[in-house]
Amino acid sequence: MHKPGLQRNDLSISQPRSLTRLGLSAKLLLVTVLFVMLAEVLIYVPSIANFRRNWLNDRIAAAQVAALVLEGAPEDGLPEGSENRLLMGVGARAIAARVGGARRLLSLDSMPPPEVSRSVDLRSLDWLSAVNQALAVLVAPATMPIRVVGEAVGGADFVEIVIDEAPLRRAMLKFSATLLLVSLVITALAALALYVALNSLIIGPIRRLATNVMEFESDPENPQRIIEPTLRADEIGEAERALARMEQTLAEELRTKKHLAELGLAVSKINHDLRNMLAAAQLMSDQLVETRDAKIRRFAPRLIATLGRAIDFCQATLAYGRAAEANPVIRDVVLRQLVSEQADMLGIPGNARLRFENKVPAELSAPCDPDQLARVLTNLMRNSVQALAQAGAEEDDQPLLTVTGGAENGSVALRIIDNGPGVPERARANLFQAFRGSVTPGGTGLGLAIAAELVRLHGGRIALEPSSSGAVFLVALPARRGNGH
Repeated sequence: MHKPGLQRNDLSISQPRSLTRLGLSAKLLLVTVLFVMLAEVLIYVPSIANFRRNWLNDRIAAAQVAALVLEGAPEDGLPEGSENRLLMGVGARAIAARVGGARRLLSLDSMPPPEVSRSVDLRSLDWLSAVNQALAVLVAPATMPIRVVGEAVGGADFVEIVIDEAPLRRAMLKFSATLLLVSLVITALAALALYVALNSLIIGPIRRLATNVMEFESDPENPQRIIEPTLRADEIGEAERALARMEQTLAEELRTKKHLAELGLAVSKINHDLRNMLAAAQLMSDQLVETRDAKIRRFAPRLIATLGRAIDFCQATLAYGRAAEANPVIRDVVLRQLVSEQADMLGIPGNARLRFENKVPAELSAPCDPDQLARVLTNLMRNSVQALAQAGAEEDDQPLLTVTGGAENGSVALRIIDNGPGVPERARANLFQAFRGSVTPGGTGLGLAIAAELVRLHGGRIALEPSSSGAVFLVALPARRGNGH
């Protein structure tokens, strides 16, 4: 049912009329740059650690040359000035080597080597320690010289140097700047290439889909707004074809409903005037019963009954054309009595060509609106009577209309059963739709459409059940009282 206050323009979810500034393509570019920079960071950390290790190894290699000189030096030491040249070539303050169990030392000062800030043993330096020490050089540089120990060649057991860390830090900063520049260039090229590729393959087609959906929303009945699918064989192509099918179906449905609404308005106006004319004709026909002409008196009841059915049909058409049925007024109703009353109104018990059986238990009741349920039963029972009158019963039996009832799975179920020809297969798909689900030739299907709407208002269901012969209509109502929704 339509709920007051719920308007299309009052939806809490806003409907954007244009694409946002920061669209998918811009977000894709930002995400690409972010992940490329993250990859560069992951590359930079081991690179700077490896650069520091290589730089120190180069100093150790130069110190090894000095160690070879020390190994071949005489017992009284090197000539004067040679030690300083060796140290300056290495860039160290002191070089020490252990040769044959004896430790040989070269130093710029006559005093022992100064105190050091940290020691680095390249012989046992693992990857994690190398990364931590490299970052420490950049973040917290040493204020005093550092001690570096490395493998030696020749007869020396190891080589040890004492150097200042400032040259190492300058070299690492220069390497970082170069690596950053290269990373920026690589990031820009990779992001641009990825952006162009994905924008062409994915973002552009998705933007086309989004634009078409918004344009179709503004005028869904316009066939020019239906998207033209491309020949793509991927998921986007499937989405385009599915969207085209959906828009085509929706546009046709909207045009059909618009035509039906206009037709319904015209029919309602015609029925309104026709009902008044038929009512006047019925009043005049009542006087024919009092005529002395026996032939007229014999046909007058049929004429009056026909006019009554015509008035009822006009009234049903007008009722269906209203915006909505009234909410049911729920109370407990004895169903057997209600079925009997509707049978009497339809003249079924006095019909010699039709047998009627009311098999609803006398104690069976259901919470419902008796007037609305009476309309449901009248429509279903009238359909059965008309089918039996037009086509008769199957297998040459006497036409039979049976109404049964009982409790089933928390519901109260009524079944209207006849042994007629059954419902044609072509009418089953739209059985409860007005103007489309007629069972009898020349009918409109309003009776079943009204019955279905009334049953739904009670929170129940109506269905045509499978049967070997005839037609079986099920009306299931909740066994407990509800609000009708």
